[in-house]
Amino acid sequence: MAPSSRDVGTELEETVQQLLGRLKSHRLFQSEWDIAACVVFLTFIGTVLVLMLLVLLHCCCRCGCHSSSPPKVTPRRPKGVDNLALEP
Repeated sequence: MAPSSRDVGTELEETVQQLLGRLKSHRLFQSEWDIAACVVFLTFIGTVLVLMLLVLLHCCCRCGCHSSSPPKVTPRRPKGVDNLALEP
């Protein structure tokens, strides 16, 4: 059955009270697992933000790079050193 609005309100109030109690005691994390979960979560959020920043920079910089002239083609030169010992 769906919980009534009174039950949800009571649950929400209890959760807020627990959070305020933790803030007052200056102990937000109760165990090592809480700290580890927070670190993993913040790392994930940081990675997502960095990737979004890179995408934004790529989109913004790419718009200014378009030009009407075709790119210059440079002739290819052979690379490396000829091995004259293999000559007959």
